[in-house]
Parts: sequence; C-alpha cells; structure tokens
Amino acid sequence: MKTEIEDRLIQFSVRSYKITGKLQKTDYTTTLSNQLIRSTTSAALNYGEAQGAETTRDFIHKIGVVIKELRESRVNFKIIMESGICQDDAELERILLENDELIAILYSTIKTARTKLGINS
Repeated sequence: MKTEIEDRLIQFSVRSYKITGKLQKTDYTTTLSNQLIRSTTSAALNYGEAQGAETTRDFIHKIGVVIKELRESRVNFKIIMESGICQDDAELERILLENDELIAILYSTIKTARTKLGINS
C-alpha cells in the first residue's frame, strides 16, 4: 500500500532525474548526476523498506537512512545551483524546498516513533 510520503519520494526521485537531463554535459555533471540519481532513488527505496520494518527500532533506523540520503541529495542540489550548470533555477528552488519538507516530515516521524518507545532523543 503506497503512502503519501512514498508518492512524494517517488516524485522527488523522478523530478531529480529530469533535472539531471537539463545539466550541461561534462564529466563533472555526469558525476553529480549519477550521484544525485543514486541518492534520490535510494531515499524512495529505503522508505519502502522502512514500511516493512520488523520492529519500531528497525523502522527508526531505516527512516534515518532515508534522511541521510535526502541530506546528500540536498548538498548535491546546492552544488548544482551554486555552480550554475543548470538553467532551471526555479525548479532547483522548488525541489530544494521539497527536499527540506521531506526531511522535516521524516524527522517528525522518527520523533513520534521514539516517543512510542519511550526514547527521548
């Protein structure tokens, strides 16, 4: 059963892929593109894995992996933006906003799960 977050992560990955197609073609951008595709798709795939977690602690750990991948993606987007290798700054701004929203939602998810376990931090 797909969730709203899963759908957003899938769309985030697809949008990221489309952005890589708008980059100037160099060895540098190829490296950034490949890493961006890996981190954004990994976030979506790991979220799917978290949905099948066997315990709440396992769920927390797997959501943490999703957040790490999203952080990596965020830095990659910022590198792309700062280097001026993409001509669609508006889309970069939108996807960075989505990236930050997903991180915030997933942090909240971890906080809720920790509260259920009686873990304060």
